[in-house]
Amino acid sequence: MLPSIHESAVCNACISVTSFSLLFRSLNMYDNLGNPSGVPRPPVSTPQTPFGNPFYGASSGLIRGGLGAYGEKILGSSSEYVQSNISRYFSDPQYYFQVNDHYVRNKLKVVLFPFLHRGHWTRITEPVGGRLSYKPPIYDINAPDLYIPLMAFGTYVVLAGFSLGLQGKFTPEALNWLFMKGIVGWFLQVSLLKMSLFSLGGAEAPLLDIVAYAGYAFAGLCLAVFGRIIMSYSYYFLMPWTCLCMGIFLVKTMKRVLFSEVRSFDSSRHHYLLLFIALAQFPLFVWLGNITVNWLF
Repeated sequence: MLPSIHESAVCNACISVTSFSLLFRSLNMYDNLGNPSGVPRPPVSTPQTPFGNPFYGASSGLIRGGLGAYGEKILGSSSEYVQSNISRYFSDPQYYFQVNDHYVRNKLKVVLFPFLHRGHWTRITEPVGGRLSYKPPIYDINAPDLYIPLMAFGTYVVLAGFSLGLQGKFTPEALNWLFMKGIVGWFLQVSLLKMSLFSLGGAEAPLLDIVAYAGYAFAGLCLAVFGRIIMSYSYYFLMPWTCLCMGIFLVKTMKRVLFSEVRSFDSSRHHYLLLFIALAQFPLFVWLGNITVNWLF
């Protein structure tokens, strides 16, 4: 008797399951031959090529070392160049405000009565960090500062505004004009000193030093304007006096700067230059001392 269709299907299914089980066992046995149970399989590493790494090969260390040294050399030289130029032209702003009452009194005597200064005009140096550096103003009467010029400039503007009030011409706009006039005069004084040094061989005095030397002119201007407020006729005596004193002070100071900074020395040329700086104080003082609402006179 022939088997039924249902029995034939069951037999075929059993045969398929048995075949699949035998195949799975054979694969598992093959895998265990190459990797025993309990031992982890090492990770598969793919070889690197020169195209995937720019520093591939034995020369990668040399390339890295060479580029690192070259970069440090460039950055180091650039940093030293920037710092040297900043210190050369601008110095440290805090240096110019290290003053006390004793220094201010003595400095004003030197500026307003320079011919009474019996000491030397050279600045005092001290070793700092393996090199010579100038002592701050609190320890050296010949060191420039910005405290006196800024205070003198503010006092000049206030006295000029008070003088206009006595004349009945004071307005906020007029005070603004006087402020701008003082700034322009200060700039002209700085330009005169800086260009004079540059014309004598490229002297490289710090810019803030020149700004301080030029700003001392406002100390004499304050004295002249105050004299005009107290007694009008005293202005015609005080103005030439302050011009002369400022000229002597700048001649003494700039002579020291010329000797220490200028590379080539020409005695006659330096003397003419110092005389020109002294004479230039007269028109500048007369212009700044004329308290009006006009730019010229």
